[in-house]
Amino acid sequence: MTEAEATRLYLSGLQPTLLVLLDYDKRIHEQQVRISDLERQLVLAKKHPSTPSGMQAAFTKANRAATTKPKKKKRKRRGVHRPIPDKVDQTKEHTLTCCPACSNPLPPSSETRERFTEELPVVEPLVIKHIIHRYWCRACEKIVEAPVVDALPKSNIGLRTVVYSAWLHYLLGVSFDKIIQLLNLSAHFKISTGGLFGAWHHLARMLTPIYEQIGRDARASAVLHADETGWRVSGCTHWLWCFTNKILAYYLIDRRRGSTVLLKVLGEYFAGVLVTDFLGAYGMIRALAKQKCLVHLLREIIRVNLFDHSPEWKAFRNQLKRLVLDALRLGRHRTELDPACFERRKALLRERLADLYGRSYSNKNANRLRKRLERHRNEIFTFLDYPEVTADNNHVERQIRPAVVSRKTSYGNRSKEGADVQAMLLSIFRTLELRGYDPVTAILFLVQEHLRTGKPMTLPSPIPSVSVVELPQFAAPSV
Repeated sequence: MTEAEATRLYLSGLQPTLLVLLDYDKRIHEQQVRISDLERQLVLAKKHPSTPSGMQAAFTKANRAATTKPKKKKRKRRGVHRPIPDKVDQTKEHTLTCCPACSNPLPPSSETRERFTEELPVVEPLVIKHIIHRYWCRACEKIVEAPVVDALPKSNIGLRTVVYSAWLHYLLGVSFDKIIQLLNLSAHFKISTGGLFGAWHHLARMLTPIYEQIGRDARASAVLHADETGWRVSGCTHWLWCFTNKILAYYLIDRRRGSTVLLKVLGEYFAGVLVTDFLGAYGMIRALAKQKCLVHLLREIIRVNLFDHSPEWKAFRNQLKRLVLDALRLGRHRTELDPACFERRKALLRERLADLYGRSYSNKNANRLRKRLERHRNEIFTFLDYPEVTADNNHVERQIRPAVVSRKTSYGNRSKEGADVQAMLLSIFRTLELRGYDPVTAILFLVQEHLRTGKPMTLPSPIPSVSVVELPQFAAPSV
């Protein structure tokens, strides 16, 4: 309010002045309530233990004070150097005719020393001219020709380039522009965004049988982890679903986040153990058994504990936390206990769980978690019945991480077809990695075998106790 407005208000009389002041007081009170609520949310976001540092505002982080304590002197230890390669591809001799300091002529060298370096070769695009011989088959009464396995049908881009660039984008999360720059600078290979994306679509269509096989294997799994994360397709909110175990990862991008997607992937009945979080859609699926992520339950306890300090909540929190930690400890010591003792302790845990959700609580947070425990009472300690089942859903969160990294650079997809290609190639690349194969080499081998023989492609079996296995390559060069 300006000075002139205040003067006019004063001269207008007592009643109008009183009404205006009351209105201003109401506005000030509303703003103070809003400020207090925002400050409380800021404190909770800053103190929440699961909030990553990158998601916190810069002005909420405390400045790191300069320490006055002297740094501890590092212990002397033997340095580690790069081992000398067994194979030497090239030898260079370095000689001098005069001193580099004074230009005085030098006599013949009296001694030599060796130094080894490793360097990447200069890569140039390899242009291959394919002369395809055609023959007349009298039995089939048609013209046949030798297959070309170095490129996809009707494509002028080499198969290795297509697979390698798709691996960079869909599994490592490298953006389109960075891939084009990488190919141009490191290999002098020029290609447009449209040509690259069209080649990826062609590759995905050829690998569709392997993607469908991964989906069938996921449905037939004994143990399966499931989770979902937000995704964008043409600016609209979608969901990227991930179904995974130790030897496969099946991704699906869909507009829905309900049980319809689960019925599409798993069917009406899943004959295995389904490990998930507490999303309500998973409750609509029938399964042999289910395991809820106990880490999500502990995070919920930590979150509520930041703002609820009532005695009833603290008592409920302590009992639930001790129950979960005791169950996790029992699962870790399964092999150290005899079966009778293990079953007895497991029965005691179920009794404690029933006693916890069987009570009534006036605290809304305690009552909310009590209802959750009662609703999922048969899905809390399933990992104690099946040794191969974990108590958390960390495996699927690690498998969904490549898609999250890709989302930061690509912001999703621009079409439904692009989303399908994303799900297909990401599923195939990640599944081959989980099975111990080098994804690029494995896909090259599978596609070239299919082009050579015409036989349908099948997913290779997992390799036990091997980190990365390279499939045999053909001698024929490819671009």
